[in-house]
Amino acid sequence: MTLEEAKIKHEELVRLLEKYAKEYYVDDNPSVSDAEYDQKMEQLQALEKEFPSLITITSPTQRIGGTVLKGFKKVTHTIPMMSLADVFNEDELVEWVSKAEKELNQEVEFSAEMKIDGLSMSLVYEDGVLQCCSTRGDGTTGEDVTTNVLTIPSIPTRINAMGHIEIRGEVYMPKKSLEELNKAREQNGEPLFANARNAAAGSIRNLDSSIAKSRKLDAWWYYLENAQSLGFRKHSDAINYIKSLGFKVNPENRVIKGKEEIVKYVQEYNKKRNSLDYDIDGIVLKVNDFNKYDILGYTAKNPKWAVAYKFPPEEVVTKLLDIIYTVGRTGKITPNAVLDPVRVAGSLVSRATLHNEDFILEKGLMIGDYVTLRKAGDIIPEVVNAIINRREGNELPFKMIENCPDCGSELVKIDAMHFCKNPQCPSRQIEALIHFASKDAMDIEGIGEKVCEQFFAQGYLTDISSIYGLSNYREDILKTDGWSYKSVDNLLNAIEKSKGNSLERLLFGLGIKEVGEKMAKTLAKLYSTMDNLASKTIYDLLKVADIGEVVARSIYNYFHDENNISLINALKEYKVNMMYLGTTLIDETNFFFNKKVVLTGTLTKFGRKEVTNLLEDFGAHCSSAVSKATDLVIVGDNPGSKYDKALKLNVRIMSEDEFSEIIENLKNN
Repeated sequence: MTLEEAKIKHEELVRLLEKYAKEYYVDDNPSVSDAEYDQKMEQLQALEKEFPSLITITSPTQRIGGTVLKGFKKVTHTIPMMSLADVFNEDELVEWVSKAEKELNQEVEFSAEMKIDGLSMSLVYEDGVLQCCSTRGDGTTGEDVTTNVLTIPSIPTRINAMGHIEIRGEVYMPKKSLEELNKAREQNGEPLFANARNAAAGSIRNLDSSIAKSRKLDAWWYYLENAQSLGFRKHSDAINYIKSLGFKVNPENRVIKGKEEIVKYVQEYNKKRNSLDYDIDGIVLKVNDFNKYDILGYTAKNPKWAVAYKFPPEEVVTKLLDIIYTVGRTGKITPNAVLDPVRVAGSLVSRATLHNEDFILEKGLMIGDYVTLRKAGDIIPEVVNAIINRREGNELPFKMIENCPDCGSELVKIDAMHFCKNPQCPSRQIEALIHFASKDAMDIEGIGEKVCEQFFAQGYLTDISSIYGLSNYREDILKTDGWSYKSVDNLLNAIEKSKGNSLERLLFGLGIKEVGEKMAKTLAKLYSTMDNLASKTIYDLLKVADIGEVVARSIYNYFHDENNISLINALKEYKVNMMYLGTTLIDETNFFFNKKVVLTGTLTKFGRKEVTNLLEDFGAHCSSAVSKATDLVIVGDNPGSKYDKALKLNVRIMSEDEFSEIIENLKNN
């Protein structure tokens, strides 16, 4: 057989095996016996053995697992994978629907779908061939997990569609698979997985693809990212198209209209959720008409055309055994409940935050009480109340501590919170180190909680800047249990790499009070360099939208504290980057700088998201509502109530053509 003949035969076998796999795993309607399927697979394996050049990652022979990777490559999503805003009860859901209908000035058709408790995933196809499977990650950057995802037999490697296709959905572990997995782990003396989501995520992120294969995962697909460019007007039509391409689409999805129908759907699946073969933790509602998406718009993190309704949390009863205290990086003292371990919403819980003294007193909690426990949003353990009628008389009343549990310093109460004001408190130092190295800050892989505690105790770490001096202790670290040449080199390389991070990561990592991720990015984009920011007065900072007196004073005080000045100088000596590396067109003299801008109507030249990004690049602040504080409303086709309100409040109105002209002038100057 010639290579050309082998290619033709290979293509034929691949098509047949993909067809049989779809019939078996997606349609649940196989047309051939297992023996015939196995026979075709053996023929393909023999052909690829004779002609190795025919083997590709998408070949059915490569989906059996067994590849061991050194790590996962990073993947930048062409369009960010945004998370959804949550609502937690039917009143909030109805309010969200009412708000959308008011904004659109009509009754809205929604796609109602299961909120699968799994791992978000994106599949990219080019001319019908799968190119990449990637995790959501932070929404902008995920991980290429193609090798592991290909072990899921229901996912097609080829589809009957040319051009670029991106499909998003959720990889999950069926309840039956979790049951079988935990049974095997119990027999082997291994720890059990708390829930199906953790098991699925752990399987996909395991570097050995044979692990993913053995876990019997599956996936539901619920979004065609480039649907509009493919000519689809409705989300439900796009979902039907996905199904026609061979993807598993959840059969419980429904197109509905009206608040009564929506509430009825939610109540129906709240009752049904335990009878499904997979975990759901709520319902997702999406506006069905794609043309309404730009009108409703986006927040910094969420689309406004979709929402996730979270089912009421499951409540259980357990015993409050003790109250212990932790010290945060700002010195905040947090009381924590030590609980008799109990399973709630799929995981074993033995700790829960009690927030502060006032929270405990309001709940009337006593040590030894039986308490009701739930997971807020199915995630965070929360003590609901004490069961007073179960008290036996030997419970101990709660009394807030007066001294730091770590350094012994006297605590200071500010509003509802207690603080340790000793900047040298070991717990504060360790928490600051953990925060600085965390994924959302400087993202130094290898420096987690245990490493920070260990290196702090050994004297290798003292403050944030000492992270960059860890190379001086290389030989000492190598003598420590659990560290090898490779792991130490990986750690030091990660530290070195972090020096090149953009300014906003450093600002967030420094832990400046009142400066979160969003504020850090605003400051970095606006002032470009650390020195420029440090030179600003409180009056300068107050000119920035969203910065009030408390935030301005906190930032100013940070950069005028001798210890912080010394820390920044030390970081400079280690050559840690102090500049913003993102795209910025900010010039304090440009037209849009510091203006509060609202968009309304359909923007045809740029698209709403692009307009928002451009405005933010020029230093504007985009808002979703018109008020007296609004400086400008940019109006597209078919503007809604925001336009009317702008006229009423005499807010300046700008057409999309005028906006386009100003943008071009700013870019050219």
